[in-house]
Amino acid sequence: MFPYHDENEAQRTPFVTYAMIATNVLVWLLVQGAGMGFKLAWSVCELGLIPGELSGLLRPGTPFPMGDGLICLTDPGRQSSHVFTSMFLHGSWFHLLGNMWFLWLFGNNIEDSMGRARFVVFYLACGVAAALLQVYVSPASVIPMVGASGAISGVMGAYLVLYPRVRVYAIVPIGIIPISIALPAWTMLLYWMGMQFVGGLFGLMTEESGGVAFWAHIGGFVAGLVLIKLFARPEYVREHRSHPWEPRRVAAR
Repeated sequence: MFPYHDENEAQRTPFVTYAMIATNVLVWLLVQGAGMGFKLAWSVCELGLIPGELSGLLRPGTPFPMGDGLICLTDPGRQSSHVFTSMFLHGSWFHLLGNMWFLWLFGNNIEDSMGRARFVVFYLACGVAAALLQVYVSPASVIPMVGASGAISGVMGAYLVLYPRVRVYAIVPIGIIPISIALPAWTMLLYWMGMQFVGGLFGLMTEESGGVAFWAHIGGFVAGLVLIKLFARPEYVREHRSHPWEPRRVAAR
């Protein structure tokens, strides 16, 4: 299920959403070398969030293999700043483009609901909550965590609270044939959240080897559910709240 459009027009230009997307792309290109060569491994090791480093449970110099003969070693200290730097790093083009697409799709409406300055704080707060839950679940992990998906999960949680019945269009493959369907936002967002929870449970039962930080997604999503009522401006929400979603009839009238 790949969402590509929602019927929820913003009333103000989402400059912060644009800036967040631009920042992530520039970091990927300039700091991470567009995923090529040594720069990607260096950025993930030196700027990514290592749970065991933040918790203090790993001794300095603990190794983690990065592939191609490279090894990441944990540094002395908790490296608290990596909670923030890790939000702007990604592991691949697919990782970056997927995250930026979801931020583009849902971020403009959440920014519109609270204003630009509040949205910056909200976005970062959700990212911090996401990181802390992942660290809580895997406090001794040596695997670096990167990606904007924790913060973006908070944006999606906020969308569920504010606009649960807005129609969202998605492409769904039926066999080899992709079809477009329209669903209320709550069905798509809860389906996505359910997949994260199941993935997180399976992760707890298997040996840690890297992959998706499911608990970071869950932490960000829950933070968005909770924080949106504190950050949203009711008058802004009323300006562009869509009409209640109703399923389209197949038969002609």
